[in-house]
Amino acid sequence: MTRPALSLYWFLYLAALRILFPFFSLYLSDNAGLSGTEVGVVVTMSPLVALVAPTAWGRIADHSGSPTRVLAVATLGVAVCTASFAWLDGFWLLTAGAAVLALFATGVIPIAISVTLASLGEKALPSFGRVRVWGTVGFLVLVVLFPLALRACDARGAPSSRPGGPSEPYLWLMFPAASALILLAAGIAWRIPEAGDVARHAHRSGWLELRRHGPFVRLLALSFGTYLFLQGPMSLFPLYLRGHGRGLETLSQMWILMLLLEIPLVAFSGTALRHLGPRGLVGAGLAAGGLRWLVCGLVHDIRAVYAVQLLHGVTVAGVGVGSALYVEASVPARLRSTGQGLTATAGLGIGSIVSNVVVGWLMDHVGVDAPFVVGGSGALILAIAIPAWLPPPTQLGARDSTIHLGATGTISR
Repeated sequence: MTRPALSLYWFLYLAALRILFPFFSLYLSDNAGLSGTEVGVVVTMSPLVALVAPTAWGRIADHSGSPTRVLAVATLGVAVCTASFAWLDGFWLLTAGAAVLALFATGVIPIAISVTLASLGEKALPSFGRVRVWGTVGFLVLVVLFPLALRACDARGAPSSRPGGPSEPYLWLMFPAASALILLAAGIAWRIPEAGDVARHAHRSGWLELRRHGPFVRLLALSFGTYLFLQGPMSLFPLYLRGHGRGLETLSQMWILMLLLEIPLVAFSGTALRHLGPRGLVGAGLAAGGLRWLVCGLVHDIRAVYAVQLLHGVTVAGVGVGSALYVEASVPARLRSTGQGLTATAGLGIGSIVSNVVVGWLMDHVGVDAPFVVGGSGALILAIAIPAWLPPPTQLGARDSTIHLGATGTISR
């Protein structure tokens, strides 16, 4: 029963994110009437809060002895904050709302990863992808369904927050729709039973051990570099398309391409894990992301740009899954939520903030293609450096050891 519940949680939560992620900045600009600078401040709240929130949530989860309950509470917080956005108006209220939402949201995915890996037990590493892939399926389902729902509301004359004003007057409906899905996910999380080693309490000073663990510290540096080179171009990809005369329809079509390949790659990441190991997965994901952005920056044939969007799936399956599994193979069970949270802080927090600032400056002062050339080149260099920089994962603390993954990817206990 645990595995279907975990799959359903991922499906519902990432389906909700699919409603919010592509359209949030459009809502802030068109529906809420914010300026470009104000939109930038609001969307920066998430990586800014991610400097501290994921690690704090991870420590709470590890100390509580009940990470699944902590996951349920954090998810419930996301649902409540998301619903509130339909009633927030004005720059300061929206900024405060985004900060409070990020306080909960930036902690959810790291805890969800640690709970999933713990609940899967002995088969955690090879089975993780087959559970996590349902999140991508949910993401894809909403790629198709939510725009259709907006058109249906428009046709039936559903109430609009600002009739006749913004290009998508019913876009505010994304908040109650996403909130409903997240609320269901919170209910699922509350019903997930605690695994044996999930309920183990961490010592209050235990997380300090991670600072002295070389492989994990090197992964944190790599996570920062990964988001530095890949996140900014991803965030401002719509501006790249607009700079080349393309619009939201092209962006939606490209998202479908991105997700179609991501589904089988994430689902069968366990097979790749046996051959490549976690750091091999990370290297493959970085190489794919680097090639994708480099082609976007250097080749302006729209057919080539469409084609390389398929590499998005390789990046998610490689970097996203590989990093999570590297943490699982390196960090004791009692610190797994803290480890996932620190990794998110290094990448999603610090790396994303620096990346977004640098990419914005490059677009303004060099050109719309410059961030993609720089980001793609940097990611490829990181991919090449992985064998020398990132050692095979080794478990910290022999008495806490649950899983060891060698350089060849062989799983042993």
